[in-house]
Amino acid sequence: MDRILGLEMGADDYVVKPFSPRELVSRVKAVLRRTRPVSVQGERALEFDGLRVDPQTRLVETASEETALTAKEFDLLWVLARHPRQVFNREQLLDLVWGMTEYVDPSTVTVHVRRLREKIEPDPSQPRHIQTVWGVGYKFEP
Repeated sequence: MDRILGLEMGADDYVVKPFSPRELVSRVKAVLRRTRPVSVQGERALEFDGLRVDPQTRLVETASEETALTAKEFDLLWVLARHPRQVFNREQLLDLVWGMTEYVDPSTVTVHVRRLREKIEPDPSQPRHIQTVWGVGYKFEP
């Protein structure tokens, strides 16, 4: 009951005794990751066939039209587009975009990928840029 009350009162996390020092350090790191946005300092816009992602203005253009993305959708696209063809599993994306935490369901990544595809892909059922690597995760294909 104390854990629930603490979290409902605004705590980011709750550690019960006894705890391991490694667990405490991991939980502190997770909170710190959640507080920092995806870094775009000094990054240039990325341009691909029919897709432009500008981290400074956080604008995305598809077929010369501006496409509105939520903050997390943009961060997810930015992480994937900055590392073309690199496969990320859901846990890695949760860590990089959301800041890994036990309170975020891995299906959050799946939902955001689906919404992102609906916004940037000409045919979301046959994605060109954000591809699924079955049994592993997702990758960005330039």
